[in-house]
Amino acid sequence: MKYLVLLLDGMADYPVPELSGKTPMELAKKPNIDFLSANGEVGLCKTVADGLKPGSDVANLSVLGYDPAVCYTGRSPLEAASIGIDLKPTDVAMRCNLVTLSDEANYADKTMVDYCADDISTEEAAKIIQFIEEKLGNELYKFYSGVSYRHCLVIQNGTTELGNMTPPHDISGRVVGEYLSEAEEAKPLLELMEKSYELLKDHPVNLERIKRGKRPANSIWLWGEGRKPSLEDFKAKNGISGGIVSAVDLLRGIGKCANMAVPEVKGATGYIDTDFTAKKNAAIELFEKGTDLVYIHMEAPDECGHRGEVENKIKSIELIDELVAGPMMDYLKGTPHSILVMPDHPTPLTLKTHVSDPVPYLIYNSEKQISGPDTINEKTAAKTGNKIDFGPAVMDKLIGKIN
Repeated sequence: MKYLVLLLDGMADYPVPELSGKTPMELAKKPNIDFLSANGEVGLCKTVADGLKPGSDVANLSVLGYDPAVCYTGRSPLEAASIGIDLKPTDVAMRCNLVTLSDEANYADKTMVDYCADDISTEEAAKIIQFIEEKLGNELYKFYSGVSYRHCLVIQNGTTELGNMTPPHDISGRVVGEYLSEAEEAKPLLELMEKSYELLKDHPVNLERIKRGKRPANSIWLWGEGRKPSLEDFKAKNGISGGIVSAVDLLRGIGKCANMAVPEVKGATGYIDTDFTAKKNAAIELFEKGTDLVYIHMEAPDECGHRGEVENKIKSIELIDELVAGPMMDYLKGTPHSILVMPDHPTPLTLKTHVSDPVPYLIYNSEKQISGPDTINEKTAAKTGNKIDFGPAVMDKLIGKIN
């Protein structure tokens, strides 16, 4: 039996006024996914337990069958694992976004113009992070370059008691002052953020970006603190081997921590311009090498949700259906297989951030086809009455540990 997970990050949504009260899932043309829906089990899954924040870290751990309440130590340590950073037990890792802030003199008065600095390229970002490391790095602080706007700071002998270090994608278009932590332990980190603005506002990479009509990456933004993670080996836990195909360090880090296969995918960006075909090919290569379960993580719907891009969110779902779901279904024909399709959490266009609501899921088993709704979306999933209240159970259900 082969197992495939199609994880459409942030796909679930609330009714959108511009879409006459419908959601992107309702309007997207997704014949392949809807075929699976019509012949599989559909319902709602609570991927974010009460008391936990609805991040992609917590939610994807849950879908992969791990209980975040037990194993979660913070977002950035997982990303650090992907970058190849060997954290010491006393180290604290933090996500270091490159963001675009407005130009008010006082840092607290600035507005979060763009949490991803216009999707800055990995090559441009590497130059900026190297510069920041030269200027702000020392025996306590070490900056590491990641992918696009997503980078890492490691603090030697650091603390995680930092108050509210707010994710930048939660405050798009808002003045940042009220979202800066007031904890005494966070003051040195806020000073790093302020210093970074002065260093980066006239950096050559940013001046060149401005000339091209792009937003500058004029500040770092620190959040997502945590210590070295410890995840149970995926194969030891489930009795099958696994692999993760993703563009983002968070998912790649989860995979590496769980001793799953994590291939490099050229052209994978984490946005709607990603090379979906390359991700599909990487998944097929994993299956060809004997991997039992392949988890294809696609960030595009989430990024479109954060940016409020209504049409692009619909388009991202349609592209995934056409370029990933359809070809993967064709590849698996003739082989006993089960397919799980779901988002990790909703990223409503009206809010531009994550929420904890249960998400639609479908599980299709080629050997046990059943009758499900003709299409899967938030409404049809709710109408089935099927519920998974403990998120990690969805993996057990997919691989047959539970009915």
